[in-house]
Amino acid sequence: MSKSDFGLFGLGVMGKSLSRNLAQKGFKISLFNRHVPDVEVDVAKHFKEAHPELETAEAFDDIEAFVASLASPKKIMLMVNAGKTIDIVIASLLPFLSENDIIIDGGNSNYKKTKERFTYLQTKGIEFIGTGVSGGEEGALKGPSIMPSGSKEAYNNVANYLETIAAKDKNNLPCCTYVGPEGSGQFIKMVHNGIEYVEMQLLAEVATILKHKGKHPEEIANILDSFKSTDDSYLLEITSNIFRKKEGDSWLVEKILDKAGNKGTGNWATIASAELGVPNTLIASALFARYISFYKDERVQLYNQFTKKSVSRLNVDDKDLLNAYQFARTINHYQGFKLIHEASEKLNWNLNLSEIARIWTNGCIIRSSLMEDLVAVFKETNYVLTSATIANNIIGCKPAIKRVVSDCVLSDVPTPALSEALQFFNGITTQNSSANIIQAQRDYFGAHTYQRIDDASGKFHHTNWVL
Repeated sequence: MSKSDFGLFGLGVMGKSLSRNLAQKGFKISLFNRHVPDVEVDVAKHFKEAHPELETAEAFDDIEAFVASLASPKKIMLMVNAGKTIDIVIASLLPFLSENDIIIDGGNSNYKKTKERFTYLQTKGIEFIGTGVSGGEEGALKGPSIMPSGSKEAYNNVANYLETIAAKDKNNLPCCTYVGPEGSGQFIKMVHNGIEYVEMQLLAEVATILKHKGKHPEEIANILDSFKSTDDSYLLEITSNIFRKKEGDSWLVEKILDKAGNKGTGNWATIASAELGVPNTLIASALFARYISFYKDERVQLYNQFTKKSVSRLNVDDKDLLNAYQFARTINHYQGFKLIHEASEKLNWNLNLSEIARIWTNGCIIRSSLMEDLVAVFKETNYVLTSATIANNIIGCKPAIKRVVSDCVLSDVPTPALSEALQFFNGITTQNSSANIIQAQRDYFGAHTYQRIDDASGKFHHTNWVL
């Protein structure tokens, strides 16, 4: 029996879609899924039987036989839950692997854990490639965005498989590229998900504003569709579709409990921002908005206690709303890519922002017309707001977001992401901030010292502030 080219370990939603994608592209693959009596039995075998394109695939629930079915150097992609499960799987594979075999982690692992695993497996002679994969179930099947990192030599051994199954950009190039050293691929996937959190929150806020204007879901969908001519994106498209979906005579979206979950990447991105000293305030705002949503019972109680029963209807202009949305999206992408750039500088990753934007133009959840524009922007600058085109658009949109946020504040309509986008922009464009007062306070109670604007030497001073 001929050996398989590639192994896929874990047949959850993403694993199944990637398996079919690989098989459809002509690769001979081996599939593995664990055996759990009465819970997961012959999963790989039944999955193979259900899909004609998997006719030549080999199906296993025994790890030793699965590894033995692969040609050397063995290439195994893990599609299992992030965390301790990855370490358990690696430990179970190691007895059957040889020097220069390659393990690819395609889950949403923490980038620090990826670096630890890379270092550990180097001592065993095994290559480890931490890989971000975005696109959801459909993207994984039809072509995801793929963000691999690790050693360049190891990547070259798997590049053909990953690049072949990846989505293609407008120039028919794969939305897959070697990102950089260990951990960097899953770092940018983490930031990708953080940007995604904000994009979702912004669209939710836009829809909420339209609802407060008295629009029903079909009208909201129509207005969102009108945004596509100037600011199209995958998330805009699916949000419009959500507002058109009915269940019987009722709008489905209005039956969904307003508690938003999360799987941790937004949390990690917020922590990474704090650790690196990067003011990614929008990801934090979107994350905390989800946390607030989860306190449903308390929100109901506080609504009854504090909310006025007669709230005036919003009178926000639809054109202003579009411009406010564009303004906030631009700030979101500025912050997200700034976090990537700062990490690259501090961790010596040498990341290419233009190339990262390019592989995010198709296949991934945050693909958009703005992302396509950023491919060219990052060939000239590492900072979105220093682009003349982007700056002119921001200037043109700022009056609109000021009006939208002001009206929402006056009408008690919560818009944390829209509001924070404006506040951040005001802060980042303030020449002389209030931080001098903060530093004086720190020196007063803790002798933390301060620098003076009338001392060009950069010397640190301390004052006895007691009057």
